Amino acid sequence: MLQLKLIQLYFYVCQQYEQCLKWHCQRFTKNLIEPDFTDCEVLTTYLFAVGLQQRFQIKQVHRYIQEHWLDWFPNLPAYQTYNDRLNRLVATFPVLVHEMLCQIASQTHFSKEFTLTDSMPIITCSNRRKAKVALELCNKGYNSVKQRHYYGVKLHAISSMNPGNLPLPEYLLLGPASEHDVSAQRVLLEGFQHRSVFGDKAFQDKKLDRALKNKDCQLFTPVAYQEDLTRALRKFTQAADDLYSAAVSSIRQPIEPFFNWLIEKTDIQRASKVRSLQGLLVHVFGKIASAFISTILHLMFCP
Repeated sequence: MLQLKLIQLYFYVCQQYEQCLKWHCQRFTKNLIEPDFTDCEVLTTYLFAVGLQQRFQIKQVHRYIQEHWLDWFPNLPAYQTYNDRLNRLVATFPVLVHEMLCQIASQTHFSKEFTLTDSMPIITCSNRRKAKVALELCNKGYNSVKQRHYYGVKLHAISSMNPGNLPLPEYLLLGPASEHDVSAQRVLLEGFQHRSVFGDKAFQDKKLDRALKNKDCQLFTPVAYQEDLTRALRKFTQAADDLYSAAVSSIRQPIEPFFNWLIEKTDIQRASKVRSLQGLLVHVFGKIASAFISTILHLMFCP
């Protein structure tokens, strides 16, 4: 069964490579135009080991393929070369994720009328250490859930509701850890029409609310009391505010299990082994692609 999944995955990767991926990893040196270990093999081994065997580190991926599948990939290079090849293919992973989501969307019943949005921290190191990796994108941010500072980036997901299932991401954005969720997503959200957008308290922004109303959209967030609001007035409206906040939270709640599912499938939140910006992008978008592999194979090959 595992061999069949590997064959199916290789077929899918080759298909996507010929259709769109090859245009994002062109080479201009003779030795790399037709390498012994092809790009399709690099992508297949990584997606297979991470998505189906939960080998989360690149060194674990390389060791797993070397110990269990070397007969299938006899030209597997050394670890350092394999890691370098993955980094060279960094531009293909966002494109592959886009193609996967489009394929899932075409065969899934989801509602674009209800948009759920949130973000998740991806940590390169704790705030007690000096950040040295991917400083072009990473900086210091605050994780309100765990109530601690960290160095890294934020993964923003703007998703469509999929009743009875996890929401389907329409947009996945990667930004600095210090960037506010509204600032990162404002341009996309303000372009929506005829939608109901559900976010957490961080999305309470009057400018965004006005922009959405002009597009026949409505922004729903839990109630956050203003600091100058008296205690008596808070108590007067507390019952109604609690009911409203509970209703909004129950609708936007599926976005949180989506992030939890992504963490369990790929351990995406821990990026402490990353050593470059290319490595960080491979870590994020490569693992997102790996998480959707099982769904893609099911849609393509199961009746």
